[in-house]
Amino acid sequence: MAPLFRPGTDSVLRALIALALGVPAVSLAGLLLLARNPLGRGSFSPREQPLPFDHRHHVGDEGIPCGYCHEGAWRSPVAGVPPTQRCLGCHAQVWNQSERLEPVRASGFDGTALPWNRVHALPDYVWFSHQIHVNKGVGCVTCHGRVDTMPAVQQVAPLTMGWCLDCHRDPTPWLRPLSEVANLTWRPPGDPRETGRAVQAALGVSPRTDCNTCHF
Repeated sequence: MAPLFRPGTDSVLRALIALALGVPAVSLAGLLLLARNPLGRGSFSPREQPLPFDHRHHVGDEGIPCGYCHEGAWRSPVAGVPPTQRCLGCHAQVWNQSERLEPVRASGFDGTALPWNRVHALPDYVWFSHQIHVNKGVGCVTCHGRVDTMPAVQQVAPLTMGWCLDCHRDPTPWLRPLSEVANLTWRPPGDPRETGRAVQAALGVSPRTDCNTCHF
């Protein structure tokens, strides 16, 4: 009587089982690694915008402060982008015939907002407020980097939960006087932690680390 299974069937079956179990495990591990990799987070990749807005010129050369365009950061959860009329406050006089700025003029005339592409985007299940951070001494550069050196803004901070928790557990290295929050080149005069402890005491900084601080 011929055998029911050919020789080597056990080896084939074991290989198929290992493949069935291994592929999902490897895929899951790959996704977890990708989520912690700058490539997966979209970090260090300049975001293309509908027109060439150069922070190096506006912030670095002209000295326009963060709060002039993003004043919402000081009084609301969202920093926001400036209305077109604010751009035209300068560009109605400067480069007012430039073809590159035609979308700005068109937006100003018909009231249609410019379709800026967002650079820093958190998941929908994460709550973040700019207002509480900047009013407690967290500088713009801490999360957004040296935008005054970027021709096109890119994400430089990981913005992961672990990264945020590290700061919430010990914020002192990152705190600065409120007068220096928007100063991208400011450095503490001595030990950053000593400066941070002074700011923490003065502003009553006591970050929460429970889940419902950011997820509710």
